[in-house]
Amino acid sequence: MENIKTEKLNKAPHREEGLKIIPLGGMGEVGRNMTLFEYKRRILIVDMGFKMPGEDMPGIDFIIPNTSYLRGKERNILGVIFTHGHYDHIGAVPYLIEKLHYPPMFAGALSKAIILRRQEDFSHLKKLQIEEIKDGDKIRLGPFTVEFFKQNHNIPDTFGLFINSPVGNIVLNSDFKFDPDPVYDTPTNFNKLSNLARRGVTLLMADSTCAEEEGHSLSERTIMENLDKIFREAEGKIIAASFGSLINRIQQIISLSEKHKRTVAIDGYSLKTNVEICKKLGYIKAKKGTIIYPRSIGKIPDKKITFLCTGAQGEEQAVLMRIANKEYQHIEINPKDSVIFSSSVIPGNERTVQRLKDELYRQGAKVYHYKMMDIHASGHAYRDELKQLMEIFKPKFFIPMHGQFSMLYNHAELAKKVGIKPENVRVLENGEIANLSPRKMVIEKGKIASNYIMVDGLGIGDMGEVVLRDRQALANDGIFVIIAVVNAQTGKVIGSPDIISRGFIYLRKSKDLLAQTRKQTVTLINKTAGQNQSTNWTYVKDVLRNRLGDFLFQKTKKRPMILPVVIEV
Repeated sequence: MENIKTEKLNKAPHREEGLKIIPLGGMGEVGRNMTLFEYKRRILIVDMGFKMPGEDMPGIDFIIPNTSYLRGKERNILGVIFTHGHYDHIGAVPYLIEKLHYPPMFAGALSKAIILRRQEDFSHLKKLQIEEIKDGDKIRLGPFTVEFFKQNHNIPDTFGLFINSPVGNIVLNSDFKFDPDPVYDTPTNFNKLSNLARRGVTLLMADSTCAEEEGHSLSERTIMENLDKIFREAEGKIIAASFGSLINRIQQIISLSEKHKRTVAIDGYSLKTNVEICKKLGYIKAKKGTIIYPRSIGKIPDKKITFLCTGAQGEEQAVLMRIANKEYQHIEINPKDSVIFSSSVIPGNERTVQRLKDELYRQGAKVYHYKMMDIHASGHAYRDELKQLMEIFKPKFFIPMHGQFSMLYNHAELAKKVGIKPENVRVLENGEIANLSPRKMVIEKGKIASNYIMVDGLGIGDMGEVVLRDRQALANDGIFVIIAVVNAQTGKVIGSPDIISRGFIYLRKSKDLLAQTRKQTVTLINKTAGQNQSTNWTYVKDVLRNRLGDFLFQKTKKRPMILPVVIEV
């Protein structure tokens, strides 16, 4: 009856006001998830994640959402809700929370612990106050009532959100999968989902990461069985590399090690940190003596050792890469050792991971990865599960979220096949505003700022496109510095210009090109410079930069960054 009354109330034209749904990240990309729900200027934020940089962003640490839309609206922020503890959902907190004036925060036990532990690395910020939530909890934030329901993912304390708003009920399902037989977890509570659905769902927003994958995602039980086979057959050390956030997989490897009478050494900053947190919360369990320090490995026979580490994506400074490069002091690869890549390859990392695998093979290791056998399962629903979710909730409107544009598009097409009216399905891009009322959902004209904000060391957002282009140019074609000494009175070049080249040409094998470049430089300066002290040397250097750039491209088909230096004497 309550929903019927709300519907009738909202039909009055003079009282109807839409709910704005504004993604600041996570649409058309994997990561940087952050979504705003705004009603009568009161704002609810869901997630605050970062994105890892691409290969075309040299030197960039992370990419975070642009929150300029919230500038001046900080007092209107009702709270920030975190769906789970992966960095693409919580990683931007240290960079944004001060700008947002520390609004109330709500998270599950593990998400809360990870956020607070990471905040210790940012000692200049205020201590965070986070209210802990659990399955079934309800919180009231202004016009919104949010109920949390547990979902299967590959990290504990993952929640979907049932949001009651003035325009109807919204389900934001975040990252999930339907695992009928999970390990160290309970399966999805379908009765709970059905009970929520009976209240009526105006809008469903759901994860699209695997919307292009047919069928059903693998169960963690299958992964456990295949890992057990590797443990049974292993003759030497087992080196398992995974993400530090795959808590369930970490527990599987620890439990299998205990079953096969192996001790476990752990290394890698994020991995050690998360294991420490999860042991305190009871999400990771190990018998006394199972976990040892890496420095103790040499005292134990190889066939009794499991080494759990970071580096499955081929990261340069991660532990597994240092082992492969023989730069890690506690372990070296022996011919009987087994190396497990217990993760899929993130797009863009294929070549790096392949080089890492090749080096491990060269040293005689047996290498196992997800393309050889099922030793990694995605934490994201495939098409059959996405279809099942829609059939349970039967939403009037649908917005796919979290994924590249092709993933969002295919998820939207699936929604239409399930029976949601095409005009009620919207694929949003970051910065677009969907205005939702009980009867319709429209995309407002114009977009708010949602461009990349890049974190570069201690700099946040001060990395402009010009600096990034310069780094790309340096990475692609190098730098070419030409230094000319000129007579301050006459403007004529004294002697022969010096040349410094890094990443462009090898000077000793390019003597003819260098001679021509020096000649061009002398000619250009002598011709361009004036005959008195009023010479505009900025103009002269601009001419040098442009003319030498054209000349070098003509000779080499490369465009190095050219830095002309003119010294007056």
